[in-house]
Amino acid sequence: YRLCAGIVLFNGEGNVFVGKRVDQADAAWQLPQGGIERNEAPRAAALRELAEETGAQSVTILAESSEWLTYDLPYELAGKVWNGKYRGQKQKWFAMQFTGDEGEINPANVQHPEFSTWRWVPLNDLPQLAVPFKRHIYETISAEFAILAAEVKDTS
Repeated sequence: YRLCAGIVLFNGEGNVFVGKRVDQADAAWQLPQGGIERNEAPRAAALRELAEETGAQSVTILAESSEWLTYDLPYELAGKVWNGKYRGQKQKWFAMQFTGDEGEINPANVQHPEFSTWRWVPLNDLPQLAVPFKRHIYETISAEFAILAAEVKDTS
């Protein structure tokens, strides 16, 4: 499995950032995530990936998932994605609160855009927005970080 860091980015209303992938014809929304480089700590990878994919850097880390979560690519993608090197990803997830001005978030203006557009959504909506092979991951992190959605809302 490819090691990966994922980010659940909360705004002050307790909603989370989702981006619509540029490489998908269907409405494939996902959270920021990306590979962990050799000798890179998962937390550092999460902060780097968030900045690379969204432009956002004004964040506070709230929590880390209790476990590494895995998913397998569907058969039709397994030989194509990552040059066929991995069958899926093993992910460590981080909940973060966005503390900056919303203008800082501009995924279309990053070096290698992965998202064509973005929006804030309720945490509970994540599983329905995910591609089917990632749905169980989004269900797990939504349940684990649910308390944080209410906490960030209370402190705003």
